[in-house]
Amino acid sequence: MTAESIPATTREVQLASRPDGDFRPENLAVVQVPLREPGEGEVVVRNEWMLMATAYRDLMNEDCKIPVPRFEIGAPLTGRTVGTVLRSNSPQFAPGDFVEHFLGWREHVVLPAQALAKRDRAQLPAPQYFLANGPTAWRGIVDMAGAGEGDVVFVSGATSGVGSLAGQIAKHRGAAKVIGSTGSKAKIDYLVGELGFDAAFDYHDGPVLDRLRELAPDGLNVVFDNVGGEQFEAAVQAAAAGARFALCGAMTEQLGRDRADLPRLDLMASIGKQLTYRPFACFHLPEQIAIWNEHFAKWLNQGTFKYSHTALEGGVEFAPKALKGLLDREYSGNVVLKLTV
Repeated sequence: MTAESIPATTREVQLASRPDGDFRPENLAVVQVPLREPGEGEVVVRNEWMLMATAYRDLMNEDCKIPVPRFEIGAPLTGRTVGTVLRSNSPQFAPGDFVEHFLGWREHVVLPAQALAKRDRAQLPAPQYFLANGPTAWRGIVDMAGAGEGDVVFVSGATSGVGSLAGQIAKHRGAAKVIGSTGSKAKIDYLVGELGFDAAFDYHDGPVLDRLRELAPDGLNVVFDNVGGEQFEAAVQAAAAGARFALCGAMTEQLGRDRADLPRLDLMASIGKQLTYRPFACFHLPEQIAIWNEHFAKWLNQGTFKYSHTALEGGVEFAPKALKGLLDREYSGNVVLKLTV
């Protein structure tokens, strides 16, 4: 494929101000900026799809606790993205190559070749499938919790992008029962009827501990926690001896709930049951992504796995509202935004 001409300018999303409490779309600004010519060893990419994630809200904080560079005022945001090479000054890439990188939130980007990973478009059904939260879900279920044959697994926030995949991964690894928590009857039906969870409940319907004891009378062996708060505390009480916890997120805190909702750890229950807690951050290393894509492709081809996702097509201009919708829980599953219209 011959090199395409590249535009003189492109649009990107910059951090305009740090949120004071809940995120507002006005905290971001869509800005037209020059697109420079690539230097030696650099590549020009037209971004196609970007993954939306609740972690972006944390990265806006002055005191961000996530172990990656925070967003800075007046600078473009970053995020996991796939796109097509338009021009390359590197022997590693050619125009037309399909690539993945972490400089999303913009229509085009010029970046060093070493910041890109080439992907095989034919491996998965569509470009947005390469942005599934699978590497995070896999690391929690497999590497942190070691879920396997006969386990009873609880996934909090199960209709989230990570949760919807974590439960299915546990089933494919032989879990005897997978239970999910969510926020509505419709989402319960989706988890059980579409994604193959064995049971699910609405966390609004009474004490979470009562529901867990009802659905897992012999206790939980694995907990994949996305939420924190009451759901984490209840899972500790409902855990069987030797249960393993993969601590992936804390949506109770991330989405602006009162800090009094943060979980309190019952030390005596933890000691008595010899529970294991493994908090983790997924850095999306090449090997993490590769192992996930391999399993994902296999299970999709077998027809035994569903990619729960919401595809938004409003372009880069819609990105601030898309993030607001994600944080307000308007969408289910993995949320991806098409950056070019």
